[in-house]
Amino acid sequence: MNKVTVNGTKSYEIEGNNVNGIDILTDIIQLDGRFYHLLKDGKSFNIEIVKQDSSTKTFTLKVNGDLYEVQIKDKFDQLMEQMGFNSGAQKMIRELKAPMPGLVIDIRVQPGDIVKKGDAVLVLEAMKMENVLKAAGDAVVKSIAVEKGMSVEKNHVLIVFE
Repeated sequence: MNKVTVNGTKSYEIEGNNVNGIDILTDIIQLDGRFYHLLKDGKSFNIEIVKQDSSTKTFTLKVNGDLYEVQIKDKFDQLMEQMGFNSGAQKMIRELKAPMPGLVIDIRVQPGDIVKKGDAVLVLEAMKMENVLKAAGDAVVKSIAVEKGMSVEKNHVLIVFE
């Protein structure tokens, strides 16, 4: 189920044609690129996607001339938020900890390196699988608390960021 927030205030749970537990009959067609036409309950709506930010799944829509900011969170986004990994928390993370017990097989950064959100920083082998751990946000590597070939337990600090 997707959670859709409009203008940061109103939230809706949507799955298929079901909105907040109520079946809604709509007809929508894409006219051209970013333009759509929607029919709902006999009412006509012209929709234009004015702006979109794929990283935050946020869209600015113009509906019949009125602007709306819409953010969509799928099941994965909602789970990450429940686990404390929302965008605000990611910006404040100063340590990369082992998400599971494993063996450090590669360290891809050094102290002083500048990393961007999503950059691979370390490879941890767990259950015969290589897991590439990535930076949660933009930062500078302050120190590395492990060495290649070292076994670590869950929540062991691997890298400290400034």
